[in-house]
Amino acid sequence: MSLKDDLAVLEEQEVLLQFDYFDETTAWQLGSRIHERAVGARWPLVIDIRRFDRPLFFAATPGVTSDNLDWVRRKASTVQRFLRSSYRLRYQLALEKTDIQQRYHLSPSDYASVGGGFPIAVRGAGVIGSATVSGLPDRLDHLIIVEALCDLLVQDRTAFELADESPFSS
Repeated sequence: MSLKDDLAVLEEQEVLLQFDYFDETTAWQLGSRIHERAVGARWPLVIDIRRFDRPLFFAATPGVTSDNLDWVRRKASTVQRFLRSSYRLRYQLALEKTDIQQRYHLSPSDYASVGGGFPIAVRGAGVIGSATVSGLPDRLDHLIIVEALCDLLVQDRTAFELADESPFSS
């Protein structure tokens, strides 16, 4: 797959992985799925599910650091600013051969165009928040959220598969 092919899949994920409603219980269900997966795999992970006006779920597993908290903050800010996944933004910027600072004049200390931030969208309302994780390579951070959303929304995971290898070195 090419960058454009993966980008098309990332866009499709955002179109199809939307909720009919999203409340505190839904946030708990999504966050708990991600947490259970991280604990089962013994992954160090920070998990943050939020509406843009308030946090709804937060958890961390053993092994995370304060750096992971900062990555979550930056990824969530990116989703809120662009209303798309932080991983999708990474692909878009790569295709343009630029970065977030050059293209949008945004500080990398406040925004991160890497995987791990995904928009929470409600049909008829649009993007209302984000699901964000940090602790693993960014592609896996992104995929963990997508897999949990697929499970919660009863969607076939295989419809949202990216290329086997990340096109990025880090």
